[in-house]
Amino acid sequence: MKERDVYASLLQMDYVVETHSVYGEYDLVARVDFEDSRAMTRFLIEEMRAIPGVLKTETLISAEV
Repeated sequence: MKERDVYASLLQMDYVVETHSVYGEYDLVARVDFEDSRAMTRFLIEEMRAIPGVLKTETLISAEV
């Protein structure tokens, strides 16, 4: 699966708010919003990592300051 296809697959998922192609170490960045950590875990394991072409994910949790 090409990067473009991964991008399109992510945009169709419920929790995905936005995605961006980036240059450097990563190919794509997706902003996702969850109501709790259980929903996040399920999404990452069962949905995002199941997309053909997704070889690795890295999760960064933002904090309001």
